[in-house]
Amino acid sequence: MIKVQTERGEISISNAVFTTITGAAATNCFGVKGMAYRSMKDGLVHLLRPEAMSKGVKVTYNDEGSVSIELHIVVENGVNIATVCRSIMKEVKYMVNQNTGVEVRDVNVCVDSINMP
Repeated sequence: MIKVQTERGEISISNAVFTTITGAAATNCFGVKGMAYRSMKDGLVHLLRPEAMSKGVKVTYNDEGSVSIELHIVVENGVNIATVCRSIMKEVKYMVNQNTGVEVRDVNVCVDSINMP
């Protein structure tokens, strides 16, 4: 949980808020099939349902009040992966800052799988 100080008091923002915003922003980008989760049991990458997107996002709180975000995705076949990742980084950074007012230090995108037709 991160605490944001305002002139009227303190606001506490939970991890679930960051993961929900991040998952929604990432999956709305062109070329993204969905969020991914690597199972510890079998080592396979699983495509997450929309209601379980938080498993594919890791939020780290930094000392200066910013956050660092790592997300795992599955991309569509035939897309330029570097372009898709840059788009996700920009969109996630913008949406988290717009919705929470918290600065995003960095966004790391891990492409875990490509969705083959």
